[in-house]
Amino acid sequence: MMETTNPRARRGSRWTLLVWGGAAGLLALPAIAMRFTAEVNWTAGDFLAMGAMLLAAAGLVELAVRLSGDIAYRLGACVAVMASFLLIWINLAVGVVGSEDNRANQLFAGVLATALLGAVLAGFKPAGMARAMVATAVAQGLVCLTVFAMGQGLILGATGLFTGLWLAAAVLFARSAKAAR
Repeated sequence: MMETTNPRARRGSRWTLLVWGGAAGLLALPAIAMRFTAEVNWTAGDFLAMGAMLLAAAGLVELAVRLSGDIAYRLGACVAVMASFLLIWINLAVGVVGSEDNRANQLFAGVLATALLGAVLAGFKPAGMARAMVATAVAQGLVCLTVFAMGQGLILGATGLFTGLWLAAAVLFARSAKAAR
């Protein structure tokens, strides 16, 4: 059995309750809203997709909590997971570029792949995670330039938001790496 670097992680924590309770609460919101308004009309597929996304996000945050007791590392992971979650959700719901059917939105899979591959190659260690998040911010900017070059418009607002989130995660991971020295 693999030993964690955070001995309290085996007992669970307030993070566990917050993360999984928050995910369940978010999934319940549209069901509750559907009882009061016809404006919200989710299908079973919508609930399954959101449930899968929330399961993945909560699981990744839970993993980060178990990997490190350092608050900067945990917050960095939360920011990175939140950025990933939002990028997927926005793309599925309305699309970052035009509508959700615009093929240019598929470019954002490369941004997410950069984050995931970078994290795996870094072995989830804080210094490597910081570099991976910087690389992800660069990938985000390259997608913006590519979308513009394709004549699909200029997505500076979305690019600025997500680049800022990736860089915030990088700063937090870098703080964690510095504290570990």
